Parts: sequence; structure tokens; C-alpha cells
Amino acid sequence: MPTPPTGDVFRAPGVELFDFPPLWPGAPFWLTKPVVMAVTGAFLLCALAWAAFAKPTLVPRGMQNAGEIVYLFVRDQVARPFLGKDADRWMPLLLSLFCLILLWNFMGVVPGIQFPINSHIAFPIVFALAVYVIKIYLGIKHQGLIGYFRNLMFPPGLPKPLALVLYAPLELLYTFVTAPLTHAVRLFANMFAGHLLLAFFSAVGFWFLYEHPTVAGAPVGVLSVAAAIALTGFEMFLQFLQAFLFTMLTAMYIGGALHPEH
Repeated sequence: MPTPPTGDVFRAPGVELFDFPPLWPGAPFWLTKPVVMAVTGAFLLCALAWAAFAKPTLVPRGMQNAGEIVYLFVRDQVARPFLGKDADRWMPLLLSLFCLILLWNFMGVVPGIQFPINSHIAFPIVFALAVYVIKIYLGIKHQGLIGYFRNLMFPPGLPKPLALVLYAPLELLYTFVTAPLTHAVRLFANMFAGHLLLAFFSAVGFWFLYEHPTVAGAPVGVLSVAAAIALTGFEMFLQFLQAFLFTMLTAMYIGGALHPEH
């Protein structure tokens, strides 16, 4: 969490919350606090997965039990509805994606860290581009180059002139521009806005209760702290929801590439 504003004039937190310089003078421009946190989160996830599944037992308990609950959730709520018989084949990707995004999101409410990694647009873009490449590759591999674009632009039952003039341009725009863009921006925008709101109400509470405590300002400070606490719970729900939606859309894109007839 950034240092609350000081002085005689309250300055609301802004985009400077997301501006991280290199860790030390002369360090590579990309070596920033979010990058270190992202790598640390990835290693932590590997450690949790190892603790859960390195020595599985017939009756799960502890970390194995928690790991199996997450696995079953992703398999039954994400993979099987969109991938059917191919669900188990794609579970490593979908499970890893869901868990890593969720862990990076939850960093936004961890004391001492309080920064959701995916509020930096670079990270959602990398995820979305990886999914996009897989989607296009699978579509061309399973349908052929000509078949892929034919199924994309000329669905069965739609008159060819109408498809050529209206449907095909819109579908090409959606497939190659809108879909990958919204896939990344949805995750980024929710984490960005949530972090900004939490920082704002926390800063207001700090200002009125610590920096400039007054009888008149105390109710505003208390309400701001209460709002920050309530928003933290709501933000955790959104962090989970955005990880779920991103993974669900990934499964949907892969399923559409594998089974265009559906």
C-alpha cells in the first residue's frame, strides 16, 4: 500500500500507484517490484502444488484436500462444460492459469504487499496473447488454414452475400482484435479499479483519523475505514470471479477451435 498523503492538502491516490521504477539505479527497466512479486507468486504456487500432490494419499487431507477441491472446481465448472471429452487433456493449462491469476489477484489484499499483479496491463496481455496463439494454432491445425477461415466467416445456414458483406468483417474483427483485447482488459480493468478504490478509501481514513484528526472529520474517517473493509471483501470476490472468467473464456476459445461445429 502506498504511503498515505501528508501535508495540509489531501491528495487522492491516482495512477502513480501503478508506476514502479527499477529496483535500484542502473537496474534493467523491467526489473520492478511487480515483476519480483509475480515471480515470487509463481514459485509459491509451485511450492503449494508440490505440497498438495507430491505424495498423494487415497484419503486426501490438508494441502492435498485443498488442491483436489480446486482441481475439481476447474474441471467441473470450466473444462468439462466447454471441452467435453478433451477436458482432462487441457486441465494442466487451465488449472495453472486459474491458480496463478487468482494468487496474483489476491496479492492485492495481502498485508505488506497490497498490490494485485494483474492491475499492470502487461501481465494480462501476456496471458491473453498466449491463449490467443493457442486458439489460432489449434483452429488451423484441426480445420486447416482454409477450413478455419471458412468456418469463421461463413457459418452454415447464413446466406453467402450477407456473410461476406456483414458477418465476415465483424467476425474477423472480433477474432483478431476484440476478443484478445477484451480478454486482457477485463482482468486488468477490474484489478486496476479495485486497487484504486481501496487505496482511496484507506487514504481518506488515514487522513481524517491520523494526519488531521478533528471532531468534524472523524465520522468521515470512520466511514472511509468501514468502506475500505467492506470493499476488501467485495474485491476478494471480484478477484476470484475474474480468475474464473478468464479461465472460462480460455476454455471456451480452445473448445471453439477444437470443435467449430459447436
